[in-house]
Amino acid sequence: MAQDEGATSVNVTIAGRSFRMACGPGEEAHLESLASQIDERINQLRGAFGEIGDQRLTVMAAITIADELAESRKKIVALEKQLAAAKQDVTRVEDKSTAWVESLAQSLELTARRIEGLAQTLNGVK
Repeated sequence: MAQDEGATSVNVTIAGRSFRMACGPGEEAHLESLASQIDERINQLRGAFGEIGDQRLTVMAAITIADELAESRKKIVALEKQLAAAKQDVTRVEDKSTAWVESLAQSLELTARRIEGLAQTLNGVK
C-alpha cells in the first residue's frame, strides 16, 4: 500500500513489539494512545491468563475491544431512540403550549370586548 502524500508515521509498541504505523498529520498522539490502550489490554489479559502466546493474547484483546465497541453501539442506538422520543415529547408540549396560548389570547380578546361593551353600557353610550 502506497503512503499518501502528507501522511506521517509513528512507532508504537504493542505487547513488547515495535510497529511503524502511518497516519495523517496531527493524528500521531491519537494513534499512540490507541496503541497504548491495546498494549494495556494485552497486559491485563496476560496478568489474568499468564503467558498463553502473543497471538492468542492479541486475538483475545481484539475480541474484548470489539465486544466493548458492540455494546457501545447498542447504547448509542438506545440513546438515539430516547433522544428521538424526547424530541417528539418536546414537539407535543410545544404544540399544546401554542394551542393554549392561542386559546388564552382568544379568551382575553373576548373578555376585553365584553368589558368594553359593559363600559359603554354603563357610560350610556349605547
